[in-house]
Amino acid sequence: MKLAFVHLDKLCVSRLNMRYARKAPDVSDILPTVRARGVLQPIIVRPCSGAEGETGHHEILAGARRFHAAQIIEQECTGQPGHEPAQLPCAILEDGDDADAIEASLIENSARLDPDEVSRWECFIRLVKEGRKPADIAATFGLPDLAVKRILALGNLLPRIRDLYRREEIDAGTVRHLTLASKSQQKAWLALLDDPEAYAPRGFNLKGWLFAGQSIPAGHALFDVSTSGLATVADLFGEDSYFADAPAFWTAQNAAIEARRGEYLEQGWADALVIGPDAHFHAWEHEKTPKRKGGRVYLDVRANGEVIAHEGYLSRKEAARLAKAGKNAEGDAGIKAVRPELTANMQTYIHLHRHAAVRAELLAFPGAALRLMAAHAIVGSHLWRVTPEPQAARSDAIAESIANSAAETVFDRARVDVLAMLGLPTEEPHVTGAEKPNGMCALFARLLLLPDSAVMALIAVVMGETLAAGSPVVEALAREMGADMQHWWKADDAFFEPLRDREVLLAILGEVGGSEVASASTCEKAKTIKAIIRDHLDGANGRERCENWVPRWMAFPPAAYTARGGVETVDAHRRSLIVADDYDVDASETGLEPDDRPDDGDALDVIAA
Repeated sequence: MKLAFVHLDKLCVSRLNMRYARKAPDVSDILPTVRARGVLQPIIVRPCSGAEGETGHHEILAGARRFHAAQIIEQECTGQPGHEPAQLPCAILEDGDDADAIEASLIENSARLDPDEVSRWECFIRLVKEGRKPADIAATFGLPDLAVKRILALGNLLPRIRDLYRREEIDAGTVRHLTLASKSQQKAWLALLDDPEAYAPRGFNLKGWLFAGQSIPAGHALFDVSTSGLATVADLFGEDSYFADAPAFWTAQNAAIEARRGEYLEQGWADALVIGPDAHFHAWEHEKTPKRKGGRVYLDVRANGEVIAHEGYLSRKEAARLAKAGKNAEGDAGIKAVRPELTANMQTYIHLHRHAAVRAELLAFPGAALRLMAAHAIVGSHLWRVTPEPQAARSDAIAESIANSAAETVFDRARVDVLAMLGLPTEEPHVTGAEKPNGMCALFARLLLLPDSAVMALIAVVMGETLAAGSPVVEALAREMGADMQHWWKADDAFFEPLRDREVLLAILGEVGGSEVASASTCEKAKTIKAIIRDHLDGANGRERCENWVPRWMAFPPAAYTARGGVETVDAHRRSLIVADDYDVDASETGLEPDDRPDDGDALDVIAA
């Protein structure tokens, strides 16, 4: 191999190049660098051979994208004063067989790895010390200015945190929030990370830890942040900033709220009331009332510092009292309001009789009742309050294990299907409690158009979302359906990490490896016993593989490994059996099967008519 410069017009892409194609490749990512610095890394070529080969011509085995970028720049510069034809640095191979050429192309392209962000930071910070500005670095490497500034912001982190990020032991979300932390906070977080008995918050939870639960975005301030003198901290991306001193923010924010209240009063509003963070403004408790009829402004202050102004409202009691007193548009009592056709008592009489008639009729239309119940469970009302199970995990590892489980994957897919069926955004985390355009009646009307099978599938998702984890009803439902954890669960790292009881570990080892293996391991450390258990589950290191194993606590029905108790699933199962015995429930008498669906088609036809 020898190095030489070859004129651009004497180069062509070889058919043996792994990037060979009739269509030119995308070179937008390297074009700015080639335009600024030229081609720095030699391309690999060999002399053209055969009858069609011309003297001095070479075919490119690796480096086609650099060649195409150079061609684009050559076209841009052609005709400019003093321009000379471009030459590219080339590593020229001997004219050998095609296999050598293919290997050279594959090795050169496969060996290229994109540098991680920490490596880029080390490079960029050296360029800054040499006098380069972030804009110059962005132009050279074809990156947005914000991307360069984001990488340079890694300098705000302690070296150990950067190393953890480089080794992918912490994710980008955690790094983003750590850039909000002071050096002392970063040290405190590392101390939590090193303590096996402590929990180091990550991702979004880290923000709450940094701000002691009061993360107040700078965008929620009613005052001018730049002139307030209050300190703010911005994250790695430069997109979000938060107040460092929450009490100082509230002092300035409350003064701004009072000033805003004075502005509303000067504009002629009857009053401007401030609702503190411990309460909320509810539109259904108020009646829309214009300024000329005595409407007020309600300033709803949220715990995160946001202030929402609700203009032109009165409480329903005040609105009724004003109407009864005969207030006119200006608040004068000289002109009486128009007397309504019905008295309040008569309105109540009519409402209650109509309500009684409709719910009596509803007994003959269970299909409509089912859909209305589903709508209430999804939207809620002042008589209904349905809350999704939060699935709160004590660690990120447990949360990740649940999110990646086969059961959660199947349920999430069903949830997305239901949201799409209802015409709602499929990225909503829950069907229950999601924002529903036009409210209860619109959702009920949509449900009336759906077949029973679709409504039953929807109810299964809503019930799954609102099924309390660890409750006796989970045990009762699993017993009724014949649930089998073998279909849904496999042992993972999150399962083994909190498992420390040696007596339990030896009992588990007896299940997966046999009593002889368990007896031989009685003197081993818990860590070693865990490793042997995992070998049996994976069939590794010469151990006999144990298929479809489920620990006793997770099985249906659950059981304990020791006589010590303290297993919540076992206690919940026992409570569910007590209730079943009280009602003398026999599963064989219920007649429920997975595919059974009630058929109320005739009732729905009557409703549609």
